[in-house]
Amino acid sequence: MLAGLSARSFGRFAYFVTRIAAGRVKRGLPAALGRCGYRTFSLYPALGAFMSARSFQATTGVQRFFDQHDLGTRRIEPDGFFYDAAARMIENEHAHSPMFVFIYLAANHFPWDYRYRPDLMPQWQDPGNSPLVDEYLRRQAMSAQDYAGFLTRLRRQFPDESFLLIRFGDHQPDFAAALIEPDLAENAVARRLMAYDPRYFTTYYAIDAINFTPADLSSALDTIEGPYLPLVVQEAAGLPLDSSFLEQKKILTRCKGLFYACSGGAEARHFNRMLIDAGLITNL
Repeated sequence: MLAGLSARSFGRFAYFVTRIAAGRVKRGLPAALGRCGYRTFSLYPALGAFMSARSFQATTGVQRFFDQHDLGTRRIEPDGFFYDAAARMIENEHAHSPMFVFIYLAANHFPWDYRYRPDLMPQWQDPGNSPLVDEYLRRQAMSAQDYAGFLTRLRRQFPDESFLLIRFGDHQPDFAAALIEPDLAENAVARRLMAYDPRYFTTYYAIDAINFTPADLSSALDTIEGPYLPLVVQEAAGLPLDSSFLEQKKILTRCKGLFYACSGGAEARHFNRMLIDAGLITNL
């Protein structure tokens, strides 16, 4: 999402793409925002060396990266921990320039085979699904509660500031594949996954704003591929697009929200070649 590219373009290296792309992709949402005067920050719930996250994000334009060591924790923290860190960061830094803060959340990630932080949401009652699903739903409810608290804090603590918030899910929970078509055999489900059936890869994105009306939501189609999220952010914020994002906007319009899946990957391949020719992707 940060680079506005598709991991599928990297074939069998897609899962490890942040490792091989670090230092080689000179284009991204943070870099574009930096050219517009934004200072860019990232809060990361693991060590920065994991999947070369620190190096990759610096490549895309993140100026200040905080991993779990920098944030002072060694465990998986609830969402509120990261929202609190973000609010403190905004309090300390917002007077200097506009800010972009990329917040990773980890509490509602797998595994779901144990009760995470039973001291939180003590009023929760399992609705009676399988234990994995019930724990997943509990953590989602915790996330919703912490996010609502974050919005309330922003409104109260920064009454004269404007905020644009974009939320998105990076993937479905691993048990979802067995629930979408429960009567399918395991090998049939595997074929769906290998064919990138969108039912197995679709999550969500959502836009919120505080003291701000999004300037342009023309890119915020009901369904889009992840690489278009930088477009959504920039246009909603009312910022000018550089030439690479202008070209990507044309693809979004032509392909109605598809990116790698458009024309069997031809659009993404052509776009990647343009970035290579422009020196924005090197040695890949």
